[in-house]
Amino acid sequence: MTMAIAIVVLAILLSLTMAGAWLVALRTGQSGWIDAIWSFATGLFGAAAALLPFAGGEMSSRQILVAVLALLWALRLGIHIVARTARGGDDPRYRHLREQWGSAFRSRLFWFLQIQALAALVLVLSITIAAQNPSPGLRVLDWLGIAILITAVVGETIADRQLSAFRLDPGNQGKVCDVGLWGRSRHPNYFFEWLGWLAYAVIAVDLTGVYPPGWLAFAGPLLMYWLLVHASGIPPLEGHMLRSRGKAFREYQRRVNAFWPGPQSGAGAAGNKEDLR
Repeated sequence: MTMAIAIVVLAILLSLTMAGAWLVALRTGQSGWIDAIWSFATGLFGAAAALLPFAGGEMSSRQILVAVLALLWALRLGIHIVARTARGGDDPRYRHLREQWGSAFRSRLFWFLQIQALAALVLVLSITIAAQNPSPGLRVLDWLGIAILITAVVGETIADRQLSAFRLDPGNQGKVCDVGLWGRSRHPNYFFEWLGWLAYAVIAVDLTGVYPPGWLAFAGPLLMYWLLVHASGIPPLEGHMLRSRGKAFREYQRRVNAFWPGPQSGAGAAGNKEDLR
């Protein structure tokens, strides 16, 4: 199979998968299943593409490594979203789209999810480019990529657990979760999600110039940064928080960075405000 054929097949499969996610969301009334299906599909198709023998010959250790990393990411994120969705409640971002689009919600959601399929294709290709790096053996950059992705998975897991534990404590009712990683970034889960995609670009790049396509893998983290910070991540989520909490969330915005982890600022840095999550 050539790379061109693989891209076409992957595009069709991702498109059909997100069409299925559209049907699931409409029938269950819970849009959270969309993100779970997208996560599993991106990881599974990415892992499968990583193992394709484009150059012929035996499968390399790098291909297996990258496939395992993609599956690790997909299983962690997908299972987390499944558990969150199963507890009930629709995603506020999709709920706002439902209100905004009105009677056109069904059709507009379908095409919105096809755009998500296109984004997944870019990410899958970044995984594939990393896996196909022809450098012999595992280099320092490969081990650095592994370290980055493991850090990302662990960091995102810690952030999710800190938020869940905070919510489950009755004494925290009516307070904002600004403990742990949430006191360093308003969206630490998004930061670590982006960091994970940077790992594939690090594995793909070849500083000797032998593998120029490796630089194309940076399309993955660049796209993910734009999506999280400027498109479907922070803007709609913080818009929902501002509409529901107003002044309290503006104070949280003032004290804590939106994306990049850093120290809190202002006199009220140690205080808890009204719960916004």
